[in-house]
Amino acid sequence: MSLLAHRTSPLWLAALVHRLSGLALAIFLPFHFLALGLAISGESQLESFLRWTDHPAVKLSEGLLLGVLAVHMLGGLRLLALENLAWREGQTRLALLAVAAAMIVAFVFLASVF
Repeated sequence: MSLLAHRTSPLWLAALVHRLSGLALAIFLPFHFLALGLAISGESQLESFLRWTDHPAVKLSEGLLLGVLAVHMLGGLRLLALENLAWREGQTRLALLAVAAAMIVAFVFLASVF
């Protein structure tokens, strides 16, 4: 048995996705604060920023961001369930269901934007 055999488990992959989505959200946060700062600094700067956000690539990235946020939230709920509830068979299905739900949320958002 390999030392890395556990890395093929869906639960390990769910934990990895949760950590990576947290990093992606941490990278996004300064850009969010920049947008808030533009709102405070002046109407013209905010207006030009908001026009830039109407581009399709920005809308797509917003959909991806929403997907990352949903994955991170559902991963956190999965982690809370693992830590506070009794272990049951089907934990793997719960992790896969959380990822599927996050993808549905992101696709619904993208469908409403485009």
